[in-house]
Amino acid sequence: MKKKLNVGILLFNGVETLDFAGPFEVFSVASELYDFSLFNVFTLAEVQTPITIVNGLSVNPNYSFINSPNIDILIIPGGEGTRTQLSNKTLLNWIKKSYQNSILTLSICSGSTLIGALGLLKNSPYCTHKAVFDQMKVIVPNGLPCPKERFVQSSKKIFTSSGISAGIDLSFHIVELLYDHSVAEQTAYYMEYDWKSTHN
Repeated sequence: MKKKLNVGILLFNGVETLDFAGPFEVFSVASELYDFSLFNVFTLAEVQTPITIVNGLSVNPNYSFINSPNIDILIIPGGEGTRTQLSNKTLLNWIKKSYQNSILTLSICSGSTLIGALGLLKNSPYCTHKAVFDQMKVIVPNGLPCPKERFVQSSKKIFTSSGISAGIDLSFHIVELLYDHSVAEQTAYYMEYDWKSTHN
């Protein structure tokens, strides 16, 4: 993978902190260690105004749906806010369009509900937060839940992870998949994160 990839992380009110901050750190550090040549990582929201995430932290998205760069890797985090976003047609339509144009789309935690609502997980294995599997069985009755896995590849271009911190592990997996083991390993070493490759 020689092209510098745009990693777009979706934000919305009520998003879970580590769901987006964990992947942000992994992809950003990986790129930093290679002279910022691997990834361009940014956040975006429907409107470019401050987002109130779980437990009250305020975050400023880099872009809105209107002015965001093209996204190669789309990251959809979860959190309490997904419940509201399930009825947000503007956001769901944007996810669908961005997914179609992406190389990969990753859902973290209950972010799976949003891609599930778009019909993108039919007859597919998926992970989500342990408290969300019952909800997912309603949203995707023909999906294949994987409650014992940390993350799974759900389709050719979709990966889903289990709850919160699992997004970090999925992000390392994607770095390794797109580049090689040493890039992911060096990133984990710098972050002092106990990462173990699923390829070993």
